[in-house]
Amino acid sequence: MKQTLYTDDLSLFRALQDGDQGAFDALFRRYYPLLCTYGNYLVAQEDAEEIVSDVFLWLWENKDFICLERSLRHYLLRAVHHRCLNLLAKNEAKLRTDTAYYLRTLEAVQDTDPIQLYDLSRRIREAIDELPAPLREAFVMHRFKHFSHREIADRLGVSPQTVNYRIGQAVRMLRLRLRDYLPISLLSILLMDMS
Repeated sequence: MKQTLYTDDLSLFRALQDGDQGAFDALFRRYYPLLCTYGNYLVAQEDAEEIVSDVFLWLWENKDFICLERSLRHYLLRAVHHRCLNLLAKNEAKLRTDTAYYLRTLEAVQDTDPIQLYDLSRRIREAIDELPAPLREAFVMHRFKHFSHREIADRLGVSPQTVNYRIGQAVRMLRLRLRDYLPISLLSILLMDMS
């Protein structure tokens, strides 16, 4: 097998556009560390690594449609930069939504009898215990032990998408089971101690 030595980004990029897997690998080895370091200035290391991997996947899948206006290095840095900013905006929006929901729910809970809260807490624990084991495990690790999707995936030996699906299914099942107790139950799920 002949190995081509690429000395500059333009020849690497042209070879990539021709479908050369070796060129892609060379670009990946050349830029992955730099892009992860750059992304880590904006987001957590784990998020930066995922973003950079996504950028390279996108680069490979869209290689035929990319037109470089400047250098490939600049293109990749801008792609990582924009994806990091998108993640930050998404996280900020989620935090605002969660905070607003928490404040609205807190007002509702303040008028709730402590005996009702105890009963609700018990029902929530029972509902969580009745979840199928894979859903319960992912849900508890995420909500109560504060593991990231990637950490849960590594511990369970599944993909982060599977973890996301399991947590989503668990939340849907809990909402259905506890629908008579909403919105108080959602606050309690977030605040309940599962030690």
